[in-house]
Amino acid sequence: MGATRSEVETKVIDVVQQTIADWDLDLPGGISKDTQLIEDLGFESIDIVQFAIGIEQAFARKGMPFEKLFMDDGEYVDDVKVSQVTDFVCAELRV
Repeated sequence: MGATRSEVETKVIDVVQQTIADWDLDLPGGISKDTQLIEDLGFESIDIVQFAIGIEQAFARKGMPFEKLFMDDGEYVDDVKVSQVTDFVCAELRV
């Protein structure tokens, strides 16, 4: 039996938490589906790379096409929400 959307979202949030574990962030309410990786958490390009690797490891999938998530019409997007990452992973896993 495959993962549910809720399970995917939980894993995505876990990977976000692992990525920022050593950062001194004050996140009232914690990380939610509406948390933005760049504006709310201060992700930089290296953090996005580490996060992408973490997602691939968490879901045992290599070579996920993250350009679909982080680029739109050949341009980098300004930000990505946890819910968008969840949507992307669900689409890749066909959940």
